[in-house]
Amino acid sequence: MKAKSAKALLIAASLTFSARGFAQTKSKGAAAYANSGIAKLQKKDFNGAIADFNRALQLDPKLAKAYDDRGLAKQGKGDLDGAIADFNHALQLDPKDAKACDNRGVAKRHKGDFDGAIADFNRALQFDPKDAKAYVNRGIAKQQKGNLDGAIADFNRALQLNPKLANAYYDRADAKREKYDLSVSGAVDTFEWPNYDLGTKK
Repeated sequence: MKAKSAKALLIAASLTFSARGFAQTKSKGAAAYANSGIAKLQKKDFNGAIADFNRALQLDPKLAKAYDDRGLAKQGKGDLDGAIADFNHALQLDPKDAKACDNRGVAKRHKGDFDGAIADFNRALQFDPKDAKAYVNRGIAKQQKGNLDGAIADFNRALQLNPKLANAYYDRADAKREKYDLSVSGAVDTFEWPNYDLGTKK
């Protein structure tokens, strides 16, 4: 079972916001604050990031991705309820934002709402069926619910989409161990790919 640790929240908060851009805002000031917030988020300056996203949203209250990124900053601080509220607002403004769905799913999973998390990951994959990390996130939620076969299937699908996603190997091996499947394939998953993309949200 995956622990809801502070480290896990920090990893989750460090993802997804990069390269999302703010070209959709007509306010140069809002874009400047939002981009500044992203830079602070990357440095894990969550309070500074939140302050910048607040300013961006004062200038452009319809800037959906600023709500999404502010949610990531709140999640990084451990404020899961505040994060979910921001992801909700982002999705009200942009209902087909797969990343916001995925981010909300991660927050719900950390709160122990595995069914709600899986529903969000399903929605994210509906909008972006090739998002390998969303499959990993859904697999983790399924494992935490005790659906080990479903979890392994999701990790398999993630690795079909991105064979270099190291955490998917680790997570699949963990699910196999939980099934008492200590076969060679399970062991290889753990040790064969130590230097690949560690970008999975945990």
